[in-house]
Amino acid sequence: MAKRRKKQKLPLVYAPLGFALSWAGGALGALAFRRTWMALRGEEDAPDALDRDRGWGEVLLAAALQGAVFAVVRSAVDRTGATAIERSTGTWPATRKGGRD
Repeated sequence: MAKRRKKQKLPLVYAPLGFALSWAGGALGALAFRRTWMALRGEEDAPDALDRDRGWGEVLLAAALQGAVFAVVRSAVDRTGATAIERSTGTWPATRKGGRD
């Protein structure tokens, strides 16, 4: 019975840690995208959808690359946090099967 309570309360305990990990993941994702764009194009700033001087292809490439980089970094950070919680508590932080989205 005690183990069942622990499983029910763990997501609430994990919430602040998950928030901190999400924030850190966003910062790491932005840094990773900036470095990737710099390596690909040699430019510090990626094009924005409203950049008049950039073409469709460049804008869409930047958007697709940014989405892919953020998804990979977000998954890596979330998985690392969940694994750390499981190692320290013996319980996986997610109570349901399936993804976050």
